[in-house]
Amino acid sequence: MRHRKAGRRLGRTTSHRKAMVRNMVTALFEHERIFTTTPKAKEVRRVADKMMTLAKRGGLHARRQALSFMQDKAVVAKLFDSLKDDYMDRNGGYTRIIQTGQRIGDAAQMAILELVNYREEEGGEEEN
Repeated sequence: MRHRKAGRRLGRTTSHRKAMVRNMVTALFEHERIFTTTPKAKEVRRVADKMMTLAKRGGLHARRQALSFMQDKAVVAKLFDSLKDDYMDRNGGYTRIIQTGQRIGDAAQMAILELVNYREEEGGEEEN
């Protein structure tokens, strides 16, 4: 029985799962939106909210804690310098999961994980 054991195993070893979550959190803050399976999105959301809380706290210690997890200085700088300003007045709930249906190959439930203040870049046509 798995009583009182939080988190999903996602069919991976511990080291693989930790590396995957680290990479997905880094990609989420880099691109502000990622496309993945629903269980992965739910697991990444937990960690992404913690990273945003670190950014809101600011300070050197919080930045080093985020760097020890994400390990991409440019993404951590983006998180601490520009992204955190949009979320200073929010008390949690920094991400949103949008269900998108099933993947064709294996019928896995797919989802989009994005930051709440994500704005799609308007490309192509411009109205005068």
